[in-house]
Amino acid sequence: MATAGLELRSSNSLEEAQIAIRAVYKHVLGNPHVMETEQLVTAESQLIDGKISVREFVRAVGKSQFYRSRYFEKCAPYRFVELNFKHFLGRAPQDQAEISEHIIRCVEQGYDAEIDSYIDSAEYQTVFGENIVPYNRPTTLIGQKQVNYNRLFAVDRGPAQVSSAVKSSQLVYAVATNSANKISPPDVKLGGSGEANKKRFKIVVTGSAFDSPRRRSNTTYIVDGDRMTPQIQRINRTSGKIVSITEI
Repeated sequence: MATAGLELRSSNSLEEAQIAIRAVYKHVLGNPHVMETEQLVTAESQLIDGKISVREFVRAVGKSQFYRSRYFEKCAPYRFVELNFKHFLGRAPQDQAEISEHIIRCVEQGYDAEIDSYIDSAEYQTVFGENIVPYNRPTTLIGQKQVNYNRLFAVDRGPAQVSSAVKSSQLVYAVATNSANKISPPDVKLGGSGEANKKRFKIVVTGSAFDSPRRRSNTTYIVDGDRMTPQIQRINRTSGKIVSITEI
């Protein structure tokens, strides 16, 4: 996790610029070990020389093959989006509408557009501006509900966790049902072997019938917990709206 409020100014020394670079790698890449051959040498030099801002360096890291291979190509779609919120905005997604918006954007406009949408957002500019390194901000979400803190804790398992170690979504059920997450100790194993993945759920969806765009119909899906992410992704692609998700 990056240090809250770490800002790189034009008057900072080379050492301070390098501290900012390491902080960006640590937070945006999800606390990995970055080998020398994986560093973005050109973007680092541009930042040190003042040719680009921290925000543009964050964009370069987000669009790097390092990030893409770990979070877009190897993680479930919901996990990719929830980690994008954490890595770029320092928070968890607030509701199903936010996640659906980003999944649809990624499908329709592509990977780069998805990354740009966080960094070019008014929220990013307001919170981090041009030269503050993104950081997790549970204590600065003024006026937000407790549930948002719980959700951030679910995707941020402490300074020892590497984000790419968990491939499956930690928020898919809570966000889809607008319910609270239970906060588990950091040493609880997360991911595909969790209790939620052993259960079955009924998803009720309303959407346009395939034979008539003007007609609305309800469809019910029965899915295993570990299949919820791809099923909800398919629902989002067809512009369906999830009415309810209940355990059966």
